[in-house]
Amino acid sequence: MSITIKDIARETGFSVATVSRVLSDKTGFFSPQTAIIVREAAANLGYKKNMAATELVTQKSNVIAVIVNSTKTNFSDQIINGIQKRADEAEKRVIILYAGDRNERAQKIALSTALERPILGILLLSVDLFPSNLDILTSSQIPFYFLSISFKNNELNYISSDDQEIGYQATRYLLEQGHKNIGIAGLDITNSAHTGVLRFKGYQQALNESGITFKQHWLQTGDYSYESGISALRNYCLNKDVTAVIAASDLVGIGILNECSHLKINVPAELSIITIDGTNLCKLVRPQLSSVTQDFYRMGYLGTTYLINSAQNNAYTSIVINQRQSVQKISSTDY
Repeated sequence: MSITIKDIARETGFSVATVSRVLSDKTGFFSPQTAIIVREAAANLGYKKNMAATELVTQKSNVIAVIVNSTKTNFSDQIINGIQKRADEAEKRVIILYAGDRNERAQKIALSTALERPILGILLLSVDLFPSNLDILTSSQIPFYFLSISFKNNELNYISSDDQEIGYQATRYLLEQGHKNIGIAGLDITNSAHTGVLRFKGYQQALNESGITFKQHWLQTGDYSYESGISALRNYCLNKDVTAVIAASDLVGIGILNECSHLKINVPAELSIITIDGTNLCKLVRPQLSSVTQDFYRMGYLGTTYLINSAQNNAYTSIVINQRQSVQKISSTDY
């Protein structure tokens, strides 16, 4: 049987009301000595406050549900750090639920698990909900924010980087290093994949401004995974004209880098690589990967702030080019 406030009152000789006030951290109703006695008794008896019951009674919740897409990339750690930091500052608690990788049933289970209890709101990390699951979310009347993903539908609250600008800046950077035959690898650009479509649009914009005609084999689609990078590099080797590649994620970049090592292709002398994300993985490989670095921590921090305030707006966070060792400047005589 669970220990109750009545058990602590019986053990200490104080009233149930006094014990309740002490354990609820109220002040002015009891002496410091009383608080010490009650808390020691609670600890000795193994008392655990039933937060769910309290929230049901008060109709207020301090719990933020975070639903994470089980992707093959590693960006979510920094977002969760930002969420946890802001939640701690606001004395909120965080629960994390996994929604699979484009799995309709897993998404529904995660949403149902969150919505079955009182929660302050829901943060969804790069989760592209199936239409039926999106209906569940929007009809719940619970505040929510999508993080690290954007939508054509501006009625869906989200915080992300400017994905078209990411594609544009990555391409401009390689163009400024003298590259003209630039591939882009690992992107999902299907109709529902708004993020990938925007990044590809920015890539094409930069090429067009430089008067460079896009070649279809420069685009190697994928799912942002390590395996997508390996596959892309093998396909580039069939044409042998690409001198630089934009990897859709750090893992795509590492897949390209490792396959280059396997095929004895020197990076960056023979192939330059710039990745999108800029997580710590970029510093763990050799050569270290240059990147378009997203501010994932800020996405998590801002998303939690907006959720707590129930603000209804969309926002973009900053990106920055981090030059490391995987991009080499070339001149026109190298072509």
